[in-house]
Amino acid sequence: MVHIKLFGLLRLDTGLKELKANAKSVKDLYPLILQEAKKLNPSTTVTARDIDGCIVVVNNVQCSKHTRLKDGDEVLLMSPVCGG
Repeated sequence: MVHIKLFGLLRLDTGLKELKANAKSVKDLYPLILQEAKKLNPSTTVTARDIDGCIVVVNNVQCSKHTRLKDGDEVLLMSPVCGG
């Protein structure tokens, strides 16, 4: 089981702050996050592409969506922020 924390627009758009799930890679989390977001808000417009654009941090190290996960890992997903 991995612990997932969502930040930024991803948190706002999904309504999810954190969840726990079983997954072998970061990318395997996408459908699980979308499923939970749709349970919370059936009209959510968040897609796998939105999640794919996020910054991924696993156990305090920036990683890619292909990073393998193991039991007890902490995954942070942060939507990038732009501004001026």
